[in-house]
Amino acid sequence: MTRVVLASASPRRRELLAAMLGTFEVAPSAVEETFGADPVAGAESLALEKARDIAAKHPGAVVIGSDTIVFDDDRAYGKPEDERDALAMWQALRGRTHRVVTGVAVVAPGYEAAGHTISDVELSNLDDAAVRAYVASGRPMDKAGAYAIQDTDFGTVTRLDGCYCSVMGLPLWQLRALLAGAGVSCREPHARRPECAACPGRD
Repeated sequence: MTRVVLASASPRRRELLAAMLGTFEVAPSAVEETFGADPVAGAESLALEKARDIAAKHPGAVVIGSDTIVFDDDRAYGKPEDERDALAMWQALRGRTHRVVTGVAVVAPGYEAAGHTISDVELSNLDDAAVRAYVASGRPMDKAGAYAIQDTDFGTVTRLDGCYCSVMGLPLWQLRALLAGAGVSCREPHARRPECAACPGRD
């Protein structure tokens, strides 16, 4: 049986991958999350670096790497350093459309493949008090752009044009195609995640 290893500590990525695979291991990569002027190239490059890093430590395994970057015309937004930084990100992004790119890569013996998915996201125009309450919950502190699309109780996102799972951190249809190239058979993700049924990445 082929070992599949997810090179990420993200609980969101574990949750998403479980929609396609019944069994996999988790081995977070320690690759530093830095990128150059191009967030799209940076996300894909980081995903590949993470997968290569863990593949070197798990010979024979199929390793998945992924990285998500939030960006607009002015700058890229990583994970907030503190609560003040999270509030500043919301003040810059709320009420307007930005872009989210998730790079994904698969590395296996004799095989490497990588790609990315870009989505347009409009963040809710929450006032400072609502943002502070969200930040105080702790949920946005480990997320690029200081928000999670799945935090519907806080109403973080008002519009999405793209792949829901990619904004969460792992574009499942694209990953399924990359894993097929490595000889790994996966379930179709929409069986467990209904939002994947109408995903533009399905085709």
